[in-house]
Amino acid sequence: MSEAHQKFSFDTEFDAGGGVAFAPPRPKRLFPADEVEQLQAVAFAEGERAAMASIAAQQANALSQIAIACDQALPRLAQVAHEHRQGSATLALACARAIADAALEKFPQAPIQAALETLAREIDAQPRLVVTADPALAENLQSVLEDTARGLGFEGAVVIKPDGAYGRHAFTLDFGDGQAAFDPAQAAGRVTLALEAALAAEGLHAEPLIPGSES
Repeated sequence: MSEAHQKFSFDTEFDAGGGVAFAPPRPKRLFPADEVEQLQAVAFAEGERAAMASIAAQQANALSQIAIACDQALPRLAQVAHEHRQGSATLALACARAIADAALEKFPQAPIQAALETLAREIDAQPRLVVTADPALAENLQSVLEDTARGLGFEGAVVIKPDGAYGRHAFTLDFGDGQAAFDPAQAAGRVTLALEAALAAEGLHAEPLIPGSES
């Protein structure tokens, strides 16, 4: 298949006498100062528009990357916050246990006296109050409890029974119609289990550590 031939055209055409009949306009080589300024302004405006468009695209891309990074980081931050709560709770429990142990060592008879005061109405009409306690606690407890009972108006007998099966500072009050018991180790264990259960139920959906950080 033959290709169509393009018609040849001359840039400059001459007449019969050899004069120039047509000459294409030459590219302009010199521009007036005001025209140069206009061209510069147009070029600058076009360059500025292109640059701003590029910047806007880069900003949009950066924001998208930030959003992706935040979505990936938030679950880990929630996990870190949960671990922080667990660690804080463990430390608080350890401090509380240390304080409680020190208080019991210094005032070992205080919990029994407080229990008697709380149960004053229940034991008031009973003929006998039996106190079973850790041998170290039971020692020298008789006179203290008798004085406390008399101060509460209890006229019955106070019987102290040491029992080596009881943990340190643990005791039981048996007043016939009822019984009350205290064991520091078991109490600390119940508090620990309750706190662990609360933290587990709370999970990763707790209130933020820093107020206002949920926004």
